[in-house]
Amino acid sequence: MVKVLAVLYKGGQHAKDEPRMYGCLENELGIREWLESQGHTYVTTDSKEGPDSVLDREIVDAEVVITTPFHPGYITRERIEKAKNLKLLVTAGVGSDHIDLTAANERNITVAEVTGSNVTSVAEHVVMTILALVRNFVPAHEQIVNNEWDVAAAAKNSFDVEGKVIATIGSGRIGQRVLKRLIAFEPKELLYYDYQPLSPELEKELHARRVESLEELVSQADVVTVNCPLHESTYGLVNKDLLAKFKKGAWLVNTARGAICVKEDVAAAVKSGQLRGYGGDVWFPQPAPANHPWRDMRNPYGGGNAMTPHISGTSIDAQVRYAQGTKSIIETFLKGTKDYRPQDLILIDGHYATRAYGADKKTK
Repeated sequence: MVKVLAVLYKGGQHAKDEPRMYGCLENELGIREWLESQGHTYVTTDSKEGPDSVLDREIVDAEVVITTPFHPGYITRERIEKAKNLKLLVTAGVGSDHIDLTAANERNITVAEVTGSNVTSVAEHVVMTILALVRNFVPAHEQIVNNEWDVAAAAKNSFDVEGKVIATIGSGRIGQRVLKRLIAFEPKELLYYDYQPLSPELEKELHARRVESLEELVSQADVVTVNCPLHESTYGLVNKDLLAKFKKGAWLVNTARGAICVKEDVAAAVKSGQLRGYGGDVWFPQPAPANHPWRDMRNPYGGGNAMTPHISGTSIDAQVRYAQGTKSIIETFLKGTKDYRPQDLILIDGHYATRAYGADKKTK
């Protein structure tokens, strides 16, 4: 029999109100009955900080550990080293930056995610955030909440998306869906930057043009959206040097991972007006501390902040998808076949299984 440990987050009454909030501790990804009916042990917790946490205590003899990217339990080298039975790490959602992949590879631990479970949800969130920033929605809404009415104050920082140049850093599943959804807004041009070009047919379908260098991309764009994974080469990618090459007054959206952007540099760019606004959904660390500079960013025009607490990939529809996908991954593990969906695998048999995370790397 197998011990499965899931690190989830408390939903409280919200999880009771909506039982499809599977990512919450109360609803446990909907797999307790399924696991326990087969005689397996299922431990769920939100206690994940410090050596006395339930995570640290229970990981010692767990064979499967499930985490989420929204309120992550960080699976460090130290935790992996003391988890002598650990064979599978699953992200209920998408992303593995909360896992020490090198340490997992050295131990031949399989790491998997539910690829595709969040792509629609995140792409919609990106488009929503672009609209919120460009149209200056948040300050305008705050006027109403504060019983104010100053059309000029809101309108001076409000523009149309139509006619703008919009660029994505990364053109994978989410980046492509963002581009596709933006076509309807009739932008001046859609650009993308990626290590691998799209096919000419797909470029034509998405109305997108590849730009060879990141610096060239951001210098042309009115709006830049980050849709690439976090790994060694993208950590701190958007820093003060790159931000200096943005069009003055451009907008930046990041729903990928917080650590792709240097938080102090982004906040300074918003404050100076180099960025007219920053909108995103991802932070580092998560949950974000109260003094995180992205919480209260403002630009010289009175706006510039459209942040949310990592909800883009966890709509109710997405939670249904990633709960089902998590069950499928564990089911494959329990069968002992290794017949996982290829797109779900990040590490297997000591190899990086996906090029996005470094498929050419090997530790064995």
